[in-house]
Amino acid sequence: MTARAWRQRTVVAAPSGWPTHVHPVIQRIYAARGVCTPDGAEHRLARMLSPNLLGGMDHAVALLMRAIAEDKRIVIAGDYDCDGATGTAVAERGLRLLGARHVSHVVPNRFVHGYGLSEALVASLDPTPDVIVTVDNGVASVTGVAAARARGIAVVITDHHLPGDTLPEADAMVNPNLAGDGFPSKALAGVGVMFYLLLGIRASMRDAGHFPNGEPDLSVLLDLVALGTVADLVPLDFNNRVLVDAGLKRMRAGKACAGITALIEASGRSLATVGATDLAFAIGPRLNAAGRLEDMSLGVACLITDDPGIARRYAEQLSAINQERREMQAGMVEEAETMVARAAHVDAVGVALFDPGWHAGIVGLVASKLKEKLHRPVLAFAPAGDATNELRGSARSIPGFHIRDALAEIDAKHPGLILRFGGHAMAAGLSLQARDFERFAAAFDATARAHLDDERLQALVHTDGELDYRDHTLDLAKQLRHAGPWGQGFPPPLFEARVECASWKPMGGRHLRLQLRHEQGGAPLDAVMFNCYDGTPPPARMRVAYELSVNDWQGRESLRLLLTHMEAIG
Repeated sequence: MTARAWRQRTVVAAPSGWPTHVHPVIQRIYAARGVCTPDGAEHRLARMLSPNLLGGMDHAVALLMRAIAEDKRIVIAGDYDCDGATGTAVAERGLRLLGARHVSHVVPNRFVHGYGLSEALVASLDPTPDVIVTVDNGVASVTGVAAARARGIAVVITDHHLPGDTLPEADAMVNPNLAGDGFPSKALAGVGVMFYLLLGIRASMRDAGHFPNGEPDLSVLLDLVALGTVADLVPLDFNNRVLVDAGLKRMRAGKACAGITALIEASGRSLATVGATDLAFAIGPRLNAAGRLEDMSLGVACLITDDPGIARRYAEQLSAINQERREMQAGMVEEAETMVARAAHVDAVGVALFDPGWHAGIVGLVASKLKEKLHRPVLAFAPAGDATNELRGSARSIPGFHIRDALAEIDAKHPGLILRFGGHAMAAGLSLQARDFERFAAAFDATARAHLDDERLQALVHTDGELDYRDHTLDLAKQLRHAGPWGQGFPPPLFEARVECASWKPMGGRHLRLQLRHEQGGAPLDAVMFNCYDGTPPPARMRVAYELSVNDWQGRESLRLLLTHMEAIG
């Protein structure tokens, strides 16, 4: 395990103006994240950014209003991850609410069609639609869009990925990350972009007098928007927190769609207390597993059905696929760790790994696990699964190293080495010829070395400092659970303490359950740490980083520390 330095988050300005019922600890935590006054935590939908600020809206809205009015056949072209699945469901449900009668969807199979609106996906469309609306993809689909338009199909792209040098010649394109787009939040997920487009269509219909008996309520889609936003790990800036908070409130009120309700129940979580962490680590992975191992059509079907019984059957299938994914992932991560341990990659700053037996749908998870272990940018490759001798790779990065820009730099220096690539600052995907793997690995390492110094390669544990032992209460833990929503870019509160281990025991093989005594005093505290036990007892005295969490096992709530790091102290 990479050694980590501990650093406390800095409160840049004193919190002020908070109501007395907001715990001082919560005020301090918000202030450390730049929210120093109550209005920064008022996640009312009325404070959302206006759809009018998004570039490309006028063309997209006009085209889809006309398609609805003329009863055109509309196909939603989604993506095979959770953001794409929820975005597809939002698009189909939302367009039907707005009056579209002929709406269907297609989701690419990564092993058959490749990524996004590919030529192969367009060729598979039968009958030929009048309009294709992409969700969470399309900005890189130059040839796919050309193929669609050659068939006389209009194309509306909704995406949030960074564009390449060449944009597809779509009929309309909505993407806050296009050059020159004035939308203040660049962090919208694909599902968020689609939701905004629906808001734009509704506003134009309202202005045109289309709703004499009342307009459709698009807030019913916010549970899907929340799930896709959290699962895609986009930064939870204020606008995204508004969307996620509204969606979570719908879930807790029992108003989630049948599919999300079934997935929450299948994961063993409680609808009444569901939070962003549950979406990220329990619900999202179940949907993503379908796209990784089989076909995301199953996930979309779960999110579109209104029949609770059918939704439960889909959720059970998704849970079974996710369990298979977890088992495959564990074996691949173990193999990757063995590769690293053989010293072939110990000195690499940018780590590239390949095994001919790996599954292309899971290499991203392998890269993520190795990135956490090594605190290095990691690329994991697997055979593409076809007869082209191509490899498909998935990258995960660390702060300070923009992985998509790094791939663009390699592409510029070594033309033809990378066949295709795209992504974000922290995650990306690419394809290359199998024979070029070693040459690419060397180029990736050289690029990482040029941009990462020793300081950036030092893994950090960012905490919110120490918590007075008297604040270790169930009430504060419950307030923290719903104070966020916490997630990427707005991290959940993480405290640190020096403690003595009063007792411990293994739990479920790789986990630990502990009783800890705080050095300040007070009663022993229940704690757990997951995926850490290797047969070695925990230290008698240690420094720990932990979340203050609520254990609601079998309906009984109690305080529990969820440890994320521990190190021995003298």
